[in-house]
Amino acid sequence: MPEEIHFLFAHEPYYPPHGLHEVNTTIVAADTLLHPHVRQPDGARMHRYLHQGQRTDGEIVPLSTLTHELDGGAGWEQSAHWENVVDDLLTLARFGSCDSLGLGLPALERALMCSAPHACVINFNPDTGQRETHGPDQRAAVLAKLTENLRTTQAGRALWPGAGLLPAIG
Repeated sequence: MPEEIHFLFAHEPYYPPHGLHEVNTTIVAADTLLHPHVRQPDGARMHRYLHQGQRTDGEIVPLSTLTHELDGGAGWEQSAHWENVVDDLLTLARFGSCDSLGLGLPALERALMCSAPHACVINFNPDTGQRETHGPDQRAAVLAKLTENLRTTQAGRALWPGAGLLPAIG
């Protein structure tokens, strides 16, 4: 089982204090879902889902991937209220109660992160007047770029999930 998994979620944009760019997507350590200020047991359930399947160490798992894995979102109703959990995670990240990487993703990259792993995003290019289809390969490229960005940002140190974490559920 991989030791370090990261969770990516999109949210309403905000400008951090002294920030020049908006933040519309955030990455946290998966263990942040076990923080005592994240609604439970929903956070612990989402943590368990992040550690299921064929994950690799250091992988970034978008919320949209979990949604896809939970029968396209049908499984959320019985398992967790992800909206509340994301709100709690964003509050923790914004106020420094955990480490996070706040990103200002361009619209196309954000749309790819909000789409299922095998979905396509159709984008109108105003320069060419053509519709462009972006799919799994482009999504994987964005995730690879974000993974490299996260590694560089971390400089060999894991994202801190916060203090007083609750136990994971099996």
